[in-house]
Amino acid sequence: MGRTIAILVARLIFAGVFALAASFKFAGMEATAAYIAAAGFPFPLFLAWVAAIFEVALVLAFLTGAFFSEAALLAAVYVIFLAFVFHGPSHWQGNQAEFGFFVDHFTFLAGLLFAAVHGPGERLALRKGFIWTQTAASAR
Repeated sequence: MGRTIAILVARLIFAGVFALAASFKFAGMEATAAYIAAAGFPFPLFLAWVAAIFEVALVLAFLTGAFFSEAALLAAVYVIFLAFVFHGPSHWQGNQAEFGFFVDHFTFLAGLLFAAVHGPGERLALRKGFIWTQTAASAR
């Protein structure tokens, strides 16, 4: 029972983090686009929308358990990309807090990788995906 609760809470935390990120993007799409443009990316408004929609897809995967491992892996790549682009070494000299933000992304990465390997748990999880196998389910 404790394992099930821990997994469900972790899934809710993952979903909550990405839901907040998406809601901030939707609430201030122009500001998000400006932030993306400041990092030097082309088509910042388009990329802001892509990021928001991607984050909504992650929320759905974490809440339902469908394509959970795939979502966790994609989220891991996304989180590390964000760490380097928006909080990486080039930002540290101007603001030491950026180093803390950068490191925080790695703790999130660790959780996402752990989740990707262990899957969505046995309860309240749609078992759909490309990575999810019977072998992975029996390893639990």
